[in-house]
Amino acid sequence: MKIINQVCTTNDYEMFSKMSGNRDINMAHKNRLKKSIEEESLCVPIIVNEKVQIIDGQTRYECWKELKKPIFYIKIKGYGLSQVQRLNSNIRNWSLKDFTDCYCDLGNEQYIKYRAFKNQYGFDDYSSIALLQVNHSGSGANFNRFRTGKFKIKSYKYACINAEKIMKVGEFYDGYKRRGFVFALLHLFKNPKFSLDQLLNKLTYQSRKLVDCTNKQQYIALLQEIYNFKQSKKVNLLYTD
Repeated sequence: MKIINQVCTTNDYEMFSKMSGNRDINMAHKNRLKKSIEEESLCVPIIVNEKVQIIDGQTRYECWKELKKPIFYIKIKGYGLSQVQRLNSNIRNWSLKDFTDCYCDLGNEQYIKYRAFKNQYGFDDYSSIALLQVNHSGSGANFNRFRTGKFKIKSYKYACINAEKIMKVGEFYDGYKRRGFVFALLHLFKNPKFSLDQLLNKLTYQSRKLVDCTNKQQYIALLQEIYNFKQSKKVNLLYTD
């Protein structure tokens, strides 16, 4: 038998530190775990690196600290943020917000601007990414790049322009922040035959036709119907040139 890493214990809570970029603690999970530890504190060690930064188990650490119970830990040299993400993804998948906060904490300007944009306009993560990358396809590759820290804003100014356009349409439709609706409008904005003014004009007396749809394509078809209402020359908005 070969011993590689031993479990250590301590009541020196201040020797540990949170790794910059790790996601915030889920308070609901923490409260459940704390109650469980009060009933029976099991020896489930946290993992730290050589700097005693917590790689895995920061919620357990906080519970033990608040309950003034011993900290059990294993020290593994060389572990960093990528191991934090990998370990956590096996327990509870990181949300896009978790990744945003992570890279913002690390000072990544692209993610800092992304978070500011999202907070300003209130669109969900997927819609905000699409707006900032001027992409209406919803490609999974865009979101994979976001998760791995490779997100790049194509045009912040253009994203703001499109967001303002969507908000104008939102004056006629409460569901304007729905992801399918946002992607549908981004599709229309890329069509040189599309006029936002014409759509807004038609919505002044047809807004009741604008109802919730299940996906982007249904929204495009509905918007095309409203757009072409009583038009002698119909415009195909389903496809872009």
